[in-house]
Amino acid sequence: MLEEVNLEQNEDEKEIVSQGVHNYSQEEDYVWPTDDRVLKKLEWFKDQKLALMMHWGAYSQLGIVESWALSDADAEWSRNCIDWDVSAEEFKNQYFNLNKSFNPVRFQPYKWAEMAKDAGFKYLIFTTKHHDGFCMWDTKYTDYKTTGKDCPFRTHKYADICAHLFEAFRRQGLGIAAYFSKADWHIDSYWSEKYARGKYQWRGPSYDPLEEPEEWERFVQFTQNQIKEIGTNYGQIDIMWFDAGWVTKEISQDIRLGEVIDEIRKYQKGMLCADRTIGGPYENYVTPEQCVPDKPLNVPWESCITMGTSFSFKYEDEYKSPREIICLLVDIVAKGGNLALNIGPQPDGRLPQGAIKTMEGMGQWLNKFGECIYETRVCAPYKKDGVAFTQKEKEGKVYAIHTYTDESILSKEEIFIPYIEEFKNIVCLNTQTEVEYTKNEKGIIVKLPKEEQGISTIAHVFCLNR
Repeated sequence: MLEEVNLEQNEDEKEIVSQGVHNYSQEEDYVWPTDDRVLKKLEWFKDQKLALMMHWGAYSQLGIVESWALSDADAEWSRNCIDWDVSAEEFKNQYFNLNKSFNPVRFQPYKWAEMAKDAGFKYLIFTTKHHDGFCMWDTKYTDYKTTGKDCPFRTHKYADICAHLFEAFRRQGLGIAAYFSKADWHIDSYWSEKYARGKYQWRGPSYDPLEEPEEWERFVQFTQNQIKEIGTNYGQIDIMWFDAGWVTKEISQDIRLGEVIDEIRKYQKGMLCADRTIGGPYENYVTPEQCVPDKPLNVPWESCITMGTSFSFKYEDEYKSPREIICLLVDIVAKGGNLALNIGPQPDGRLPQGAIKTMEGMGQWLNKFGECIYETRVCAPYKKDGVAFTQKEKEGKVYAIHTYTDESILSKEEIFIPYIEEFKNIVCLNTQTEVEYTKNEKGIIVKLPKEEQGISTIAHVFCLNR
């Protein structure tokens, strides 16, 4: 009976996540909040546009995909960079002991926050714990944490990583989103060898919660206690961001998330909850992963995409250029979404130099052109003929953003903007000058002003004043 249930759960769960990448909820599954404070917070969320996402934990020491290699059901794709002469059980034992060597003595939370602000980020999404269960805060419910007796980092002044990182980002005026995995592969009330499966583990619990309700309730209480700990002991939390979409009532893994979120909201007024892939009243925005929807969504959303090739730190990783990131951001914002751009910190506590270089380039561009990104909303025709549109309706401003994937801008003399609504004049933000144009039934032909080469060659940005 247990084996049959687990096989059925695996089939259901495959639709949620494939090779560590989650699917995302559809618009028809979205439930608009009824709490006015949550609705107000959603407007704040839609203003922000750009988040710094960080996957950081003991796994960064290995330079492999975070957590997933622990799951025997995910071995085929997640252990491809691990010595296959090492048995699965030996590897899992070595992985779980990484807390004993995690010692990021070069961690500088206030420096991270300064760099994030300068790069144009508006809020932080930080992994308080991933599926492996290693906690980046001083939780009292497990010793598997940065402040635990076996972790050498416990004596460092920044040992409670979440506490210091959240405070550092708040001081820069940036929002805080706490990533939390609903699955925990370290705690024995979720994964345990005493049940029928033995040592073989998949992403879900090692038992059927319907057949072992007391064991499941033990896990529920542990999980709820940790969520409340973050939500009440770590200052203002703007968003709680929940991963592990297979932990859901529909496949008998009900952690009763709603009741704990309702309790936290007594203190964190209007706090958003992103219960990924679940739909319903506690998925306040949807989260495409490593992809961008083809068209605008009519609900709040945020794409989480890596700056490099991996969410966790990867040795000698290659990072997207400022041009690639800005083009990606423009595409997302024109469709009404936010970009959560992920960087995996190094095991020593520093950010990779390749990531820092891209952040600096992003900041230069957004410092000059940020008005067409931040606090904007969608504007038809959204994106057409290589031009993306955003608007600030109350200010009577429409922005037309023509991005360039290379330096082809240098040979252009004019640009076509497929916009047919009325407006008074057009200002090119590259030069802060009014430009000449002609109109026809399909749109506007703008004569490009001369400008110096530099960061503005990533895009031409025009403000159409209505």
